[in-house]
Amino acid sequence: MSQEFNIDAIEKTFTNYKKGQMFDGVVVIKREEGAIFNIGGKNDAFLPKDEVEDYENLKIGDRFKVIILNSRNEEGQLVVSKSIADSQIVATQNANKLKLGSKFTFVVTEGNANGLYSKMGEYTIFVPHAEMSAKTRDARKAVGGQFEAVVTEINREEKSIIASIKMPEEQTKQYNENLFWSSIFINKLVQGKVKRILDYGAFVEVGGIDCFLHISNISHTRISHPSDVIKEGEEYTFKVIEVNRDDKKVALSLKALEESPKTKAIRELEIGQVCGGTVVKILQFGAIIRLENGASGLLHIKNATESNNAAIYEIVKLDQKVDVEVLDVDLENERVSFKLVK
Repeated sequence: MSQEFNIDAIEKTFTNYKKGQMFDGVVVIKREEGAIFNIGGKNDAFLPKDEVEDYENLKIGDRFKVIILNSRNEEGQLVVSKSIADSQIVATQNANKLKLGSKFTFVVTEGNANGLYSKMGEYTIFVPHAEMSAKTRDARKAVGGQFEAVVTEINREEKSIIASIKMPEEQTKQYNENLFWSSIFINKLVQGKVKRILDYGAFVEVGGIDCFLHISNISHTRISHPSDVIKEGEEYTFKVIEVNRDDKKVALSLKALEESPKTKAIRELEIGQVCGGTVVKILQFGAIIRLENGASGLLHIKNATESNNAAIYEIVKLDQKVDVEVLDVDLENERVSFKLVK
């Protein structure tokens, strides 16, 4: 016995349309501003021109899927989108390819005490609160953010995916740590971002690892606080001055990248040059002379007198102005030796 065709029964199945629903349909009328698209029975929808990628080649009779954008337009027609439907179809196909352990990216659309939620085509994505990002513990603040996740459970029948954001973050962190410790060494120049400034220094992130910059290694000149020179959130080039692999500690220096005022002053000197200076310290075997340009050096007793029995304090006095000749310059060790000019 053949089943009677009942148009009213068919019509009833299309009465409860909701935003986001997907339907198969066919183009029945094509206009300049858009097409009339039948989604079943007497139910025609309006498909705007800009919702079809290649509207010029759209033909009456073309069949494809659309998604409802809203309930009705001014003419009482449902407004539908082909581009969004196409995107959802591709997203569903991509979700179907995922397996346990697969990595994927998604944008959080909802967050609550239980965790994070999103959609990938027909699939629902859920990240339990315990598997959220270590950087984002507030689910509400994560809404709109894009994250990388790993599939931990997948149900094809219910089209649901349970994932972890924390897992790939920990994997990336471990990889970065291994890379860092295998490539760090003293005197290496590194780029780092200042994370936190303290009264006595600052923590600097280098390749995902926290290193320390002591206030004494920031500038050659005396500063009252690290913030006088560096700012939180800014990136600088540093020199590695200490590496302790056992305790996982690295010390950095900013001032090591610049020539010290002392070295600069010594660099100006030439052997045989006669300079004016001041006696700033008396030693058992000589005196320390500070030149007018800021360089300091040693005047040994043997270079201050020809007498074998004289003491240095018999020849020069503290704060005395003297003329000395440069005998030797050691830039690497910042040492200068003088001879007294009489």
